[in-house]
Amino acid sequence: MPGLDVRPSTPPPAQVRLSHDSPLVIAHRGASGYRPEHTLEAYRLAIALGADFVEPDLVVTADGVLVARHENEIAATTDVAHHPEFASRRTTKEVDGRTVTGWFVEDFTVAELKTLRARERLPSLRQHNQLYDDRFAVPTFDEILDLVEEESLRRGRTVGVCPETKHPTYFAGLGLPHEEALLEALGRFGSELPVYIQSFEPWALRRLARRSSLPLVQLVDAGGRPPDFHGAGDPRMYSDLLTPSGLREISTYAQVLGAHKSLLVPRSSDGRLGPPSGLVERAHDAGLSVFAWTFRNENAFLPADRRRGVENAAYGDAFGEYARFLDLGVDAVFTDHPDTAAAAVAEAALDRARPA
Repeated sequence: MPGLDVRPSTPPPAQVRLSHDSPLVIAHRGASGYRPEHTLEAYRLAIALGADFVEPDLVVTADGVLVARHENEIAATTDVAHHPEFASRRTTKEVDGRTVTGWFVEDFTVAELKTLRARERLPSLRQHNQLYDDRFAVPTFDEILDLVEEESLRRGRTVGVCPETKHPTYFAGLGLPHEEALLEALGRFGSELPVYIQSFEPWALRRLARRSSLPLVQLVDAGGRPPDFHGAGDPRMYSDLLTPSGLREISTYAQVLGAHKSLLVPRSSDGRLGPPSGLVERAHDAGLSVFAWTFRNENAFLPADRRRGVENAAYGDAFGEYARFLDLGVDAVFTDHPDTAAAAVAEAALDRARPA
């Protein structure tokens, strides 16, 4: 696994893919299938369930502290609406071209955020997680790194972090850039911490590539365009990054393509998994590793041929979905259910080891 080096340098040669013994299990916002996402308890449980990495989405407080939230708007993931002292901070903003109304991390100090409590973001699908509503605080990135270090020592295995900078261009425009705080925080934990840094914004990753040799992940969605392209008037879409020339361009500043799973195995008109797109092979040919996102156990997120019953919240055949993607040779999976992913990866390894 890659170690940490925050000295200014050029990135590793793009032609050499990052390697590891088996596909990595990256806990998407922690074990968010079992606990409210982006809480220390979700990250701790993820590690206990076998995650190789935990993935915090990072946003920036008014006083420049990195904290973990899915978005900078926090009404759906905290109890902020029930704090009358913050009622006047409800507002409307434009974030990456979208109009959003609510409460925003950048309008709170970290001390104020610490008075809030986390809530389940998908209550209609994850009723069990609501048992833990209002019990856990919003964690800082430093607290997450402390937890990862402690759990690695306690369990005798090295766990990594895969932070995503959320809305980096937006935050930089507010005078609250991610990069300095992110590299400083990682630098405090030395060279033994495995790290991948992700972003949907190519220019944010290019800035990091000029300052650090940490491996970078270019996230690519199934539609739309990178927010920094939108802000700069660049007409290119995510799809333009997936052409052979686009993949070669990514390889000049990043080492990993983090792709929405439908880009790797599209779904047919009836919702079933169709033939592979060939993107895994094309990315590998460009020297990029491929991380696929996001895998979940619930029927609501599974292809039609892997669902069981009609209840969206019921678990379907998640193992069958994992098998299709692991057979393609993906290098990591992002998952809300790290125990399921770890079992699927282990099963795939046994299948490969069996004599033909």
